[in-house]
Amino acid sequence: MNRTVKLARNNDAQRPAMGRMMGVQSDLPNPQKALNPGLARAVSLHLEGNLDGALRELKAACETDPHDPALYSAMGFIEYERHEYEQAAQSYSKLLDLEPEHRAARFNKAICYARLGRWDEAASGFEQARLIDPSRLETCLGLGTCLLHLNQPVEALAAFDDYLRRYPEHEDAQLGKGVSLQQMGRLGEAKEVYLRILSKNRASEECLINLTDIALTEKNYDRLREYAEALLRLHPDSEHALMALASAAFERSDFMAAIKHCESLIRTEPDHFEGWFNLGVAHQKFGDFQKAAEAYSHAAILRRDSYEARLDLGIALQKTGDLVGARAAYEQALQLNPKLPGAIWNLALVLEQQGEKAEAEKLYALLPEDNPESAEASFRLGYLKLLRGDFRGGADAFKACLKKRSDWPEAQLNVGIACWRAGDLTEARHAFESVLEARPGNVDALRGLATLTLEEGDFRLAFGLHQKLIEMGQANAEIFYNAGLISQKLGEVRDAIVFYREALKIDPDFPEALLNLGHALKFIGSQEDARACWRKAISLKPELAAEYFEADRN
Repeated sequence: MNRTVKLARNNDAQRPAMGRMMGVQSDLPNPQKALNPGLARAVSLHLEGNLDGALRELKAACETDPHDPALYSAMGFIEYERHEYEQAAQSYSKLLDLEPEHRAARFNKAICYARLGRWDEAASGFEQARLIDPSRLETCLGLGTCLLHLNQPVEALAAFDDYLRRYPEHEDAQLGKGVSLQQMGRLGEAKEVYLRILSKNRASEECLINLTDIALTEKNYDRLREYAEALLRLHPDSEHALMALASAAFERSDFMAAIKHCESLIRTEPDHFEGWFNLGVAHQKFGDFQKAAEAYSHAAILRRDSYEARLDLGIALQKTGDLVGARAAYEQALQLNPKLPGAIWNLALVLEQQGEKAEAEKLYALLPEDNPESAEASFRLGYLKLLRGDFRGGADAFKACLKKRSDWPEAQLNVGIACWRAGDLTEARHAFESVLEARPGNVDALRGLATLTLEEGDFRLAFGLHQKLIEMGQANAEIFYNAGLISQKLGEVRDAIVFYREALKIDPDFPEALLNLGHALKFIGSQEDARACWRKAISLKPELAAEYFEADRN
């Protein structure tokens, strides 16, 4: 489980904070035209705060006089006040049908579209309003805001600059310029704009939010804390400030502080996904996997389509030893994202631990080749194939490891073992020799090559390799036993006796060593000692009796 958990960031928080959208504007009634009685009653009702009644009067008046622009202008104004932006836009559209060059209608319709998030239509409306009335500079503010939402910061900057040439101290226009510069990556200039605004208005929340984002981008965590703490002084429960402070705490590995800030956030906003997710990250980094799992569980409930929450929940549960829970979390993550490498890798490890090796093999084979863990997956795949006797398949899997990471002696060693078990002694020898060429003192490769050479019948070379292992202090009972066999094959019986006895010092109940020691002792005339060795060997392993008679005839 070597996947690194990641912080979750609120996507909305990554967009710079923008200024307030202006409201609709009203025109005075045309003094040359008699005022509609229904409009007069609507004005009276509006002054009393009776918006519903005023709107009913206007709709009734429109039924009797559907060609009076003033009625639609008033309706749009009241509908906007009631946050009925779609209806207000329709009222302004009817007004424009009657008076295409109406000075305020196109501007107000654009404001309604902006409130609805229909930024393309709003931008087009502001452009048309500016053409109709170039003196209405508010269109520059509206157009600039829309262009920022459309990720067109260069054009937005031009619009805000047009406004600032006339009103250089206007805060919303300055803020819009700062956001434009920030979106363009001109962070130094954006900071200057925000700091200039803050010098006159310490309560500019948008500036502080955007300055924390710039500090985070620049990895200036001292400034990040400074701006976030100022934001908290304005709003003690500020989501943006608490997330920024948590990010700073993560950066300096102060996971207790990160836990504190995340807990403050979820106390204020219990349904805050990022707060719960990052609380899980903080607990996991701190080493409290049980609490991490609890936090990730909350996050997964809040955002059921978050495969990352389920993946990290699985990791935390796996760390606590809850393999059943971890498996369920990984399987849910893969239902949401079937190609999620971390879930494939970790689920395969869990299945292996649960004894479902065939299913684990299938998952290891699914890991993408370009994934950092694909080499380890190939290694695990090779290991599982070796366990079930697929030696050629195991060799191929270990070779795949070496294509991804050539300097991996364990993989090269396992190529040798797999090829040897598959009967390909030439390739096995090459693999062992490759390990020894890169690492001359590799004991496992020496042992493999020594045993392989013995099996091939090259006794002189085999003895030299066994002798080297003994000199390196790496001999076990098996190495001494093999050295004894080789010496016996070469006619060095007394040397063989020495090696067999060394093997028996390590493992007194080594039946094959006892049997062959008996034959060697008989050869030099020590009959009683030989019989004692044979008796013990056959008592330990009765099936060796057949070898006793076979060797005796030789």
